[in-house]
Amino acid sequence: MKIVVLGAGAWGTALAVNAARAAHAGMTRHQVTLWARNAAQVQSLQAERANTRYLPGIALPESLLLHGGGEASLAQAVSGQDLIILATPVAAARGMLQRLQHVTVPLAWLSKGFEAPVAPVAPDLASTALSAPFGRMVHEVRAQVAIHLRAGVFSGPSFALEVARGQPTALVAASEHAEVRAALVAAFHSPSLRVYATDDVVGVEVGGAVKNVLAIATGLCDGLQLGLNARAALITRGLAEMTRLGVALGARPETFTGLSGLGDLVLTATGDLSRNRKVGLLLAQGKSLPEVLASLGHVAEGVYCARTVVQRAAGLGVDMPIAQSVVALLDGKLKPSEAVALLMEREPKAEMACY
Repeated sequence: MKIVVLGAGAWGTALAVNAARAAHAGMTRHQVTLWARNAAQVQSLQAERANTRYLPGIALPESLLLHGGGEASLAQAVSGQDLIILATPVAAARGMLQRLQHVTVPLAWLSKGFEAPVAPVAPDLASTALSAPFGRMVHEVRAQVAIHLRAGVFSGPSFALEVARGQPTALVAASEHAEVRAALVAAFHSPSLRVYATDDVVGVEVGGAVKNVLAIATGLCDGLQLGLNARAALITRGLAEMTRLGVALGARPETFTGLSGLGDLVLTATGDLSRNRKVGLLLAQGKSLPEVLASLGHVAEGVYCARTVVQRAAGLGVDMPIAQSVVALLDGKLKPSEAVALLMEREPKAEMACY
């Protein structure tokens, strides 16, 4: 199988490395190409056989092909492939999908998040109209700019470094097209990487986006040393928020008890490799948001999509107090201790099912 991964960040590189190494018993090894937009990065990858900026310490397999350097190279990279993996941040997904709208082979994106909203959140969140121009998830972007693509999302609880090392991981291939789900399973299912399939694209995308926002809250909780009880409460109530929003957007509630919901939330909210959790930890130490972002060196999608999560929830009449507190914290309207106090001082209520 010929696979091209477009985007040589940590996650794209890790998945390309994993697929290039995978040797299924009795099956032919895949031909995997890793494409990078920047020609200088491609030269560095070729010279060092490692992605020292995004995935240091991981050697690139000799069988992994490297390509990139511009628009012409993109066309060459996708030509003749059996599967295209789009491994860019959410902010770059729209432009890439527009460029790839005419490809005829299955495509899947790895992005987790929402586009930035076109308009700011209304001061009174409850007054935000349903017709407001919301930021979109990638499947909604595809419906706008690449409607004929047979596409889906590849997601789940996964740190790039562990996938690159070949440590056991389980992911979800989500698409309305059975052909796309089958291609992802054939490409990546291996002894170290188990792939499950679903047609609930909305649920998988909501889980992948919202867990990043909730991880900032749990990082804040841990940074303030509030204890494991508080962390467990935040994760559990965060899952309820995630599920409410997902169901309101058309997802199936059971999706959020699976890998792309509960699984990804637990990993991102508690794992030391989580960039979004680290944002909360550093904010709890009193660092400003610009200082936090400068120290990360990688994109923390929760910072960029938190406002959109809250905006869309408000437009649908969905209560998401944890996400709202994260937005207020990121905007500098609340101090870390005030954000926690605001959540703890809410009126008591009966605990209901997650949705």
